[in-house]
Amino acid sequence: MINQRLQKSLILILFMVLAFKGHSQEYWDNITGRPSTLGVEKGFVEVKTAQFHLKLVKASQTVAGLAPAEDTTFNFTPGERLKIRDKDSLYHLGDINLMLKTGQGQWKDYSSAYTRKPVSQISSEGNILAASDMANTFPKDIPLSIKRYYENDNGDLVLRFVLTNPGKESVEIGALGIPMVFNNILEGKSLDEAHADNVFFDPYIGMDAGYLEVKHLNGKGTALLVLPQENMPFQAYRPLLNDPTRRSIVFEGFHEWMPLSKAYAETQWKGVKQWNTPTSTVLQPGEKRDFAIKFVLAKNIREIQQTVLKNKMPVAVGIPGYVLPQDVDGRLFVKSPSEVKKITIKPEGAVSIRKKETLKNGYVEYMVEGQQWGRARIVIEYKDGKQQTINYKIIKPEAEVIANLGNFLTTKQWFDNEKDPFNRAPSVISYDYEAKQQVAQDSRAWIAGLSDEGGAGSWLAAMMKQYAQPDKDEIEKLSGFVHKTLWGGIQYADGKNKYGVKKSMFYYQPDSMPKNTYNDTVNYKTWAAWNHKHANDPGRSYNYPHVTAAYWVMYRLARYHTKLVTEKPWNWYLKQAYHTAIAMTKLAPYYAQFGQMEGTVFLCVLKDLQHEGLDELALDLEQKMKARADHWKSLNYPFGSEMPWDSTGQEEVFMWSDYFGYAGKANVTLNAILAYMPTMPHWAYNGNARRYWDFLYGGKLSRVERQIHHYGSALNAIPVLKAYQNSPNDFYLLKVGYGGLMGGIANITEDGFGPAAFHSFPQTLAIDYLSGDYGSGFFGYAVNSASYLTKTANFGWVSFGGNIKAEKKQVEMSLTTAARNKVFIAPEALLITLDAGSMDKVIYNEEKRRVILYLNPKNEYTPNAYIRTNKKIELPFKKDKGAFLIPLKNSIQPIEIQL
Repeated sequence: MINQRLQKSLILILFMVLAFKGHSQEYWDNITGRPSTLGVEKGFVEVKTAQFHLKLVKASQTVAGLAPAEDTTFNFTPGERLKIRDKDSLYHLGDINLMLKTGQGQWKDYSSAYTRKPVSQISSEGNILAASDMANTFPKDIPLSIKRYYENDNGDLVLRFVLTNPGKESVEIGALGIPMVFNNILEGKSLDEAHADNVFFDPYIGMDAGYLEVKHLNGKGTALLVLPQENMPFQAYRPLLNDPTRRSIVFEGFHEWMPLSKAYAETQWKGVKQWNTPTSTVLQPGEKRDFAIKFVLAKNIREIQQTVLKNKMPVAVGIPGYVLPQDVDGRLFVKSPSEVKKITIKPEGAVSIRKKETLKNGYVEYMVEGQQWGRARIVIEYKDGKQQTINYKIIKPEAEVIANLGNFLTTKQWFDNEKDPFNRAPSVISYDYEAKQQVAQDSRAWIAGLSDEGGAGSWLAAMMKQYAQPDKDEIEKLSGFVHKTLWGGIQYADGKNKYGVKKSMFYYQPDSMPKNTYNDTVNYKTWAAWNHKHANDPGRSYNYPHVTAAYWVMYRLARYHTKLVTEKPWNWYLKQAYHTAIAMTKLAPYYAQFGQMEGTVFLCVLKDLQHEGLDELALDLEQKMKARADHWKSLNYPFGSEMPWDSTGQEEVFMWSDYFGYAGKANVTLNAILAYMPTMPHWAYNGNARRYWDFLYGGKLSRVERQIHHYGSALNAIPVLKAYQNSPNDFYLLKVGYGGLMGGIANITEDGFGPAAFHSFPQTLAIDYLSGDYGSGFFGYAVNSASYLTKTANFGWVSFGGNIKAEKKQVEMSLTTAARNKVFIAPEALLITLDAGSMDKVIYNEEKRRVILYLNPKNEYTPNAYIRTNKKIELPFKKDKGAFLIPLKNSIQPIEIQL
């Protein structure tokens, strides 16, 4: 039976790939009718350096191919699409965009891509590989002369533009951008092809210390870095929305690197706080200026920062990252060829920073503390004239952030309209933060329908908040939701689809509903306005983890606390979670073949079934999950989903591969995650797992756009931090994973609203106003939150999720997470987890290999702590299903663990 199911799954995957490829012509219909102007038919010029093989279109001298010298079969740019993308207004690497103003005139924009004409070649000599005068491809009224040079710089590649003012008036350059055109077009590709051919790229928008990293989708091989060479501080990163290549779920779009952006700040971006201060520059008559970027190769993703250092650029490492709670002692390590001249804070007073010491390895350590909630920027000026910016997000202490979130969800978003015709009360419903109102109707049925990610997100967040920080009043409300709305409403309670999960409680079927049920201001003439039959469909597997998580949380609250859950005994909730997981494999078998967002919850349920001795149920669930994992093991890249490419299935694929001992597949999965989840000194991109289409499905401002800390960040942090626990010497994994974990709460507002994500486009740079699918990410934060204590080669003892005091062989860590229920001691690879109770601090003696936990006092609902570890330990307390049961006291209580 399993083999037949897998065979059917493979056939369906093949059908998806072929069907998607069949839409290739339609995808390009908007540009294929345009005349070819790039001059591809006139041939190419190919040149080499020690590191690169460069292929240029001879007529335009734009890049047709950029390959590492060691692998000339690979192309970082979309050269494979050249015969389609050879039209006006389609950008290529080697183009340049400008906004110029003479005298008191208006800004006028120019681009080498708008009206293609062959450029005039300039003779090359010395280190110049190719050169051209670009005058032909610009309008005659452009007030500047522009020449372009490709240069060999000791084996690396430099792209240089020389701008000269030949006129009699000064010219202000209000915007200058170099399009970063690399091969991120996934259209028509199978997953195997995409991981072999395509790249993703991430910007560190950090001025003279900024760079762009370009990585293979498979996470292997060399990484391409774009660095500032001359007059090219990474000031802004602008989406090239006028490139007609269709942006969609298979193409995020291209962006340009901007060293100057004042003209946009005064026009299209007016009133929006940018990552860096927008500037312009003036060329006086007869003056010329060079603008150059440099391309270098890092051996692999982990070597990116070291490669930046080798190229004599400043680097910074923030611990525990750049989302900084106000009660955390932040540490910033800076290394630069030049000494620091001056440090300023924008806005003034947002953070405090003081130098602590200079380490023997050349890093300078600073202590950073968040003072004001919101975005903050540290500006470092070096004596050599370079400037580096580090963008932080200052948040309240985690416990306050989570408490505010829980309160907002169970008050502002609490839906208790008993006359609701769709029977959604009581529940936590979607919310529009801009309108300050609940979303009871939406053209996307799921948003108002309490299911799918965009509708279940809010109640899922409310449930997971109780796992991290139980609140009796909130739990009583949510218990009503579980028993009145979830079971028998969102989820079938009887009939042939028992335990099936509907796609939406809300639907559009006016002929069967009372008059005036539907708001006439909502456009229901879309595919997303599901009718009753479609809304009741239990066939979308992605809805099942949300429901499973709700039951699992209720089980944990009933099992390990007293008087928090009274409606049913703990085993009822655990069995509900089990039945829901099993129902997914039976009622939604097609999508169940893929990794699920929050699929980690199934592993949590399995482990608790095993703990409780429910062996028959545990074995059944384990077998069902192993059949899925065996299928993934058979694939090269088992990351399929309902989308052609996705960044959410990797979480569950890794966790089950790790559980069943499929180390090779777990490693393939981890490498793919690291390809789209960077670490860099900027809160928005550090640990930000790539997602760019879910504003269409779960946002208010609907567009294809790189989302800042969408739910993928915290979900992908689950496998990354699990991989770190498996390999505690790999500090890179801790930086990436913790960045994603904290990204899961970075966008919560001061009053507790959890938005779908943050908009990255410079014309917005603000949260989306719809709650949408936020809860999936909060699941990742809640189950994965932990405090990490580790000793690093470069920085000594450091902590993530706690403040430390280190002495010779002993270190004390005061916990700062919201739950304070999990600690990882890296030198011992020791994970300590509390099923109930919390820790105030932990002391670790490296020499004596001793850990002392300081448990917080008992309260009305938590009289006992339950301690589990991933290693065998001895404690003078009895065990309860594998956990040490420790009666709590009225004061802080030390527990000693000798390893």
